[in-house]
Amino acid sequence: MYHDSSQRSRSTSLASLLQSKHSTWTGSVSPRSSGWVQLLALTLELSFDTMLVQLRRFFILIMWNDTDTPLAYFISFRTYGTWLHGDDRGSIDRFNNRYGEPYLPPNEAWHLHNRDHLKQNPFILGAGERGSVTKAIHETCANRKWLLQALNVRTHHVHAVVTANRIPELVLNAFKANATRQLREDRLWRHCFSPWAHKGSKRRLWNQRSVENAIDYVLNGQGDELPKLDD
Repeated sequence: MYHDSSQRSRSTSLASLLQSKHSTWTGSVSPRSSGWVQLLALTLELSFDTMLVQLRRFFILIMWNDTDTPLAYFISFRTYGTWLHGDDRGSIDRFNNRYGEPYLPPNEAWHLHNRDHLKQNPFILGAGERGSVTKAIHETCANRKWLLQALNVRTHHVHAVVTANRIPELVLNAFKANATRQLREDRLWRHCFSPWAHKGSKRRLWNQRSVENAIDYVLNGQGDELPKLDD
């Protein structure tokens, strides 16, 4: 952790300080007393280095969560019809949906087939819809005592970072269900089926750095701020 020269320098300075104190008390510094002064300075040196090591270990424990419970979840879900199988951006299905796996390649015929079978046009969240969804998610977290650390409701999708005492599947389902209820109460969704795409993303965040990166992505990585009112 430290170079030998800096260790010797610190030991020498500690020894000098102790010797000066000893001279003040006794009026002189004998060879024998000089030896124990050097020994005491070395002991203080080792104690100081040990303290730094322990502090370093403490901060590592703060950064890394050494339990089987994640610090937070990164929840994402999309609106109905806005990202279909065969899309140019790639897509996932029930057989290819693990985090980090490549998307399925674009397939124009498959995309057209899925688009033709939509029950209505893709659902775009305007300012009113975004307000309803935001309200519902905040109320969900408040009622369940969950810590909502970041939320960004966009035109096609929703991102949230939340700490909850439930499995992420239940958190995702609660967000989607209560957002749907609020949209219906506000007369912004009148259909009997869900305004959301099937399922969603539920990433577990195990350490503080992952939580901070997710929050930054949700708040600052989604493009320009959306208008509060529709034109």
